[in-house]
Amino acid sequence: MVPELVTAGVAACSVGIVYFAAAARVVKQYERGVVFRLGRLAGEARAPGFTMILPVAERMSKVNMQIVTLPIPAQEGITRDNVTVRVDAVVYFKVVDAAAALVNVEDYKFAVSQMAQTSLRSIIGKSDLDDLLSNREKLNQGLELMIDSPAIGWGVQIDRVEIKDVSLPESMKRSMARQAEADRDRRARIINADAELQASKKLAEAAQQMADTPAALQLRLLQTVTAVAAEKNSTLVLPFPVELLRFLEKAHEAPHEHSLEPPHDQQPPRELGE
Repeated sequence: MVPELVTAGVAACSVGIVYFAAAARVVKQYERGVVFRLGRLAGEARAPGFTMILPVAERMSKVNMQIVTLPIPAQEGITRDNVTVRVDAVVYFKVVDAAAALVNVEDYKFAVSQMAQTSLRSIIGKSDLDDLLSNREKLNQGLELMIDSPAIGWGVQIDRVEIKDVSLPESMKRSMARQAEADRDRRARIINADAELQASKKLAEAAQQMADTPAALQLRLLQTVTAVAAEKNSTLVLPFPVELLRFLEKAHEAPHEHSLEPPHDQQPPRELGE
């Protein structure tokens, strides 16, 4: 009798251990456990920690609640201004409703990927090339709204969408480089012309000031001589006013003309025969 009881006890313990091993589940902190009882959803998702299910009647699926980084393959399209480009992006999303992610959609990751590719091609067709290159923040927000609208019913929340790279044809790159070079040359010419205009105005004001005050020209001449002499040059070029040369020339010609004319009170010499 005793051996039979011992055998029955051992068998019961074995069955209990097998049942416990089959029923015991551990849900990690970043997961949620969705339980299906005979094919139907059984209540809310199980919280992280240790939990038990019925081994035969129930089945539990674990859903990762972490943020998923999903790269979008490069999509080729034609922009609104008829430029062919290739654009790739990345989507950051997470599951907020584990039960809806398993019940409402077959594969939520694949669904988000396909929706992201379709939305990216749509954004390319609605945007200009300049917007793709310089106004990416606005395009990222529009792309996020386009993906997030259907993803709400899948229990998925789009956290962020970023356009990574915009690839252009080589001919378009060369055209943009020539355009940028021409624009820089135009701005350089405008700046140079504006500088010349300002310099001419300042020189005109300085010339007017020196004309009103002749001593200012002499002081400026002395400052120039001092600046040139500070460089320890062997040759010193001294500017000389042209007006002073003309004054000296006139002063030299005046005595010479007076010396050639005879005085009025002097009589010319007479011949001997008179």
